[in-house]
Amino acid sequence: MEASSQDSLQLGTLQAQKQDDANTTVYMDFMKNHCCYDAIPTSCKLVIFDTKLQVQKAFFALVANSLRAAPLWDSKLKRFVGMLTITDFINIVHCYYKSPLVQMYELENHKIETWRDVYLKSSRPFLISISPEASLFEAIYRLLKHKIHRLPVIEPSSGNVLHILTHKRILKFLHIFGATVPKPTFARRPIVESGIGTFKDVATVCQTATLYDALDIFVDRRVSALPVVDEKGKVVALYSRFDVINLAAQKTYNDLDVTLLEALRKRSCSAEGVIKCYADETLETVIERIVAAEVHRLVLVDRADVVKGIVSLSDLLQAMVLTPAGIETLL
Repeated sequence: MEASSQDSLQLGTLQAQKQDDANTTVYMDFMKNHCCYDAIPTSCKLVIFDTKLQVQKAFFALVANSLRAAPLWDSKLKRFVGMLTITDFINIVHCYYKSPLVQMYELENHKIETWRDVYLKSSRPFLISISPEASLFEAIYRLLKHKIHRLPVIEPSSGNVLHILTHKRILKFLHIFGATVPKPTFARRPIVESGIGTFKDVATVCQTATLYDALDIFVDRRVSALPVVDEKGKVVALYSRFDVINLAAQKTYNDLDVTLLEALRKRSCSAEGVIKCYADETLETVIERIVAAEVHRLVLVDRADVVKGIVSLSDLLQAMVLTPAGIETLL
């Protein structure tokens, strides 16, 4: 009888382990079973720029339409050749800014194709895209492998851009339509215990630093947002790449010597706020919060609000989808 009870206990443990293993891959399987077309909303805004358009007008158009990026069409080649993003605006301003007394004629006079000729000497010369029939798993893989935040979905037969897939859109799709699938075991573990996020050498900026200092960090560290901290390391705000586009909206890109504190006071009310999380909170809680707030990352803080890490959408998708597939971190 004792041996039988022990066998039953071992069998139960093995079954539980098998169930845990099966649950671990549930998000991965969900993404493999759904294609990019499934994640395209029924209604969305898409702006396309010809490469002959002036850079300044292009960025004004992004601001006017509340967009972060647009596909680029080359009328000579008759095809899409890349994307114009806020990163381009940051690189242009960072490259040509001298002082508040010197106007940046390059930003105002350059055409997109002129900037691409300069920038692509040391950058990616081709457009990374995906077909609507490809799986969302493949979309995540391309986003993380190439370290991009915008993935155009292009119809192969017509060559038309249908949508721009982002980490945010994919995670929201998973959160809404994957709600019926069993939650993997690791979703109930603390995020720090699971190693999800960046906890060492976190890029931050002091509130007394200048806007140009912030652009320096964006270019050097290739991060998408900077926690703004006081002299004690306590987070007081978040300055993101999207905030930089306000320089175009307000036509203040010729004065980057102002402090972050001053710039934050002048930015639009639609700016992304600081949404925080703690080391002992679970992945499930973090996902709920990041989706509900519609932000791109959470700032991990201690109970005194001192910055300890960043948990981004890329971190979440890597941990939930690619790692269970045996694909080591691409971040």
